[in-house]
Amino acid sequence: MVKLYGTSKSRSARCLWALEELGVKYEHEPVAVTDAKSADHLKRNPIGHIPVLEDNGVMICESLAINLYLAEKYGKGSLWPASVEDHGHAYQWSFFAMTELEPHLMTLLRHKLFLPAEQRSEQAVKEATEALKAPLGVLDAVLGKHENLLGSAFTIADLNVASVLSFANYVKFDFSATPKLQAWLQKSLGREANAKVRGLK
Repeated sequence: MVKLYGTSKSRSARCLWALEELGVKYEHEPVAVTDAKSADHLKRNPIGHIPVLEDNGVMICESLAINLYLAEKYGKGSLWPASVEDHGHAYQWSFFAMTELEPHLMTLLRHKLFLPAEQRSEQAVKEATEALKAPLGVLDAVLGKHENLLGSAFTIADLNVASVLSFANYVKFDFSATPKLQAWLQKSLGREANAKVRGLK
C-alpha cells in the first residue's frame, strides 16, 4: 500500500499531484506542518518534515526525491522518460528547481506574506526577484524550443519544476519577461491531477 503523509497545503502537494498523474492507488494522511515533529511522525522522518512516502514498508522523504521515485517505479510510459539520458535531465531540472528557484521564491513568500509587517524587507524582495531572472530566463529559452522541458511529453521534470514555481502565484510574480515559461506554467498547473489535489486536506 502506498501512503503519503503531509497536508496538501505544503510541499506534499507536489507528491499528491504525482500520485494523481500516475493513477497510483494511495492513502493520504494529511499531517499538518505543526505536527511534523510529533513523536509519531519523527519515527517516519527523524528530521521532522513532511511529506513522507510509505510504499510497502519503504519510507522516503524529501518531496522531489519522492516524485522521482514514484515516476521511476510507477510512471514508465507516462511521467518517467524512456532514455537514461533523459533520466539525467529529469534529475537536472528537479535539482535546478530546488537550488536555483525555491530559495528565492521562499524569500519572496516570507517577505511578502509570512513575516510580520515590521520584519519584512523590500531589499530582500528586490534581491530575490533579481536572482530569479537568470534561472527563469534559462527555462524560458528551453521552452522556446519545445513544448515541455524534455521535449513534447509532460514528464516528472515538468511536474517538479512547475510545482516549485507554483509558489510564485501566491506573491503574484510577474512572468511577463518570460512568456514561454509563463504559458507552460499555466498549462502545467492547470492539469486535472493538480486541480484535484488542491481540493484535498
